[in-house]
Amino acid sequence: MTLTEQIETIQPLCAQSMEAARRRFRELALPLGSLGLLEDAAVQLAGIQRTPRPVLDKRAAVVFCADNGVVAQGVTQCGQEVTAAVTENMDAGKSAVCLMAARIGIDVFPVDIGVSREVRGQRIIRRKLMNGTDDFTQKPAMTREICLRALETGMEIAALRAQEGYQVLCAGEMGIGNTTSAAAVTAAFLGVPPEVVTGRGAGLSGEGLARKTEAVRCALALHCPDPSDPVDVLSKVGGLDIAGMAGLYLGGARCGVPVVMDGVISAAAALAAVRLCPLAKDYILASHQSAEPAGRLLLDALGMHPFLTAGLRLGEGTGAVAAVGLLDLVLAVYHGMVSFDDAGIEAYQPLT
Repeated sequence: MTLTEQIETIQPLCAQSMEAARRRFRELALPLGSLGLLEDAAVQLAGIQRTPRPVLDKRAAVVFCADNGVVAQGVTQCGQEVTAAVTENMDAGKSAVCLMAARIGIDVFPVDIGVSREVRGQRIIRRKLMNGTDDFTQKPAMTREICLRALETGMEIAALRAQEGYQVLCAGEMGIGNTTSAAAVTAAFLGVPPEVVTGRGAGLSGEGLARKTEAVRCALALHCPDPSDPVDVLSKVGGLDIAGMAGLYLGGARCGVPVVMDGVISAAAALAAVRLCPLAKDYILASHQSAEPAGRLLLDALGMHPFLTAGLRLGEGTGAVAAVGLLDLVLAVYHGMVSFDDAGIEAYQPLT
């Protein structure tokens, strides 16, 4: 089945389950709408799982690891060797996302979709398509064929996790230079100047930021990515991790599994997924607003409101993992709270 054929099988959320969830919240002995965005998320989960009793008992973080050839332009503080080192650290369960995920019972699946060297570890999912993308200031980041394979890889991994019974996925990435790729993808989709969406990433100096902005400007001028063709954008100025995450969002939507978005890089991937299939948006939950300049712009373009505004900029899916903890809390109330009738309390009424 082609990518297009798979996308065409994605269905709208279950309206009946969502209405039942809204009714449940109205019956709980709480002020109306008092849990805010978390109530909206619980209703969304009901629609995604097609049941008024959504559960997130089995959950996973899928972290796509890949290098970006644009590091050759001096757009990062460290070199590509860090991508491989952190990927192997994930395999050992010692990276930041692994430690956070272990605390709240989330399994972490690192995926080598394009690390520049072979990585060691038993738990790494091996789907390498290239030894990192090409330097997009010189040539397209990847071919259209490889980009499609990256999207399909993400969809495949989502389907495998769904078959294993996972009820929610966190989208994560690891790749030195990938904030540069995310900035280029964002600028291409939104039609904004590079300086508006390009940030300091992992601590660039002012001089480094200037080089990074110029690299994005050069790539956009050289390749003229077509914003109406998401695969064109991803293949010319994207990253393998971004394309893989875009596929994860599409695969989650196809399998009826919610995917929690992390920061600016996964948001750029989410925008690509939604441009490929607008229905996919309803299966994505926004965790936080990234400290990167493109963070707010991407959330606005997606029409999403995050749970957290904490200045996070670590990546790896850490913000998404943190958001699952909040979802646990709202579902505890949703399933366990007494109703107004049970408590013998007069129900709140909506007032104008």
